[in-house]
Amino acid sequence: MIEVFEYTRNAVISYVNTLDEGAADKKAPYFNNTIRWHIGHILVAAESLLFGFPKHSTNIPEHYEKLFGTGTKPSDWKNEPPSLKELVDQLEAQKNRIMALDDSFFEKNLPFTLPFGNFKTFGELFQMIIQHESEHLGKAKAMHQVITKS
Repeated sequence: MIEVFEYTRNAVISYVNTLDEGAADKKAPYFNNTIRWHIGHILVAAESLLFGFPKHSTNIPEHYEKLFGTGTKPSDWKNEPPSLKELVDQLEAQKNRIMALDDSFFEKNLPFTLPFGNFKTFGELFQMIIQHESEHLGKAKAMHQVITKS
């Protein structure tokens, strides 16, 4: 499972490294968010679900919740978003923290319930995080195709 996460996260980081700042903030027709939002959302979702951000984790800035949390959108941003380099650095650091988690962490029962799914352990939740990350990477790539064809 951890190998699939590493593969997926490396794919996200490699993709972001191909982007320029301008493309990251263009909103493609028929999409609600920008590529930068999807990349930041990947970071915030994993930090929230695995490390309790923002209440129990200070690994990323607290205002990221207002930028990239579920239900947010760039048109509502009041803070300047991080650069792509900052996001890549934070995705790398988070990857290292996740890779350092041992099997006993993933076997632990969740101390919370979610309004979706029927996840009982951090391991089950981690599988959903990998799927979620892949889904948002796919959306970002599709948006990029639309933006570059326009």
